[in-house]
Amino acid sequence: MSAKPFAFHKDAGLEVEAAFAWYMAHSRNAAVAFMDELEQALASIQDAPHRWPLFEGCFRRYLLRRFPFYIVYRETDQSIEVIALAHGRRRPGYWRVRTM
Repeated sequence: MSAKPFAFHKDAGLEVEAAFAWYMAHSRNAAVAFMDELEQALASIQDAPHRWPLFEGCFRRYLLRRFPFYIVYRETDQSIEVIALAHGRRRPGYWRVRTM
């Protein structure tokens, strides 16, 4: 069985870009480490999307280890939908209104 592709909500993609830009403005090493951890997180999700518990109803949440962000996603028949890259200490639940 092949892994499902990712489908990013447009705002989730913008959140990834904004976080990367913030880290890059402060430290190139931090920006690279952030992207490496994000890529590893996405690979882990893709390998076993049901590994992480349900969060806020039908969503799942993957907490990044070294950075204060978490990935909100849900699995469909066709893909893994990334709804948000949310900061753990800012605007809790703002992403709930998003649909793909």
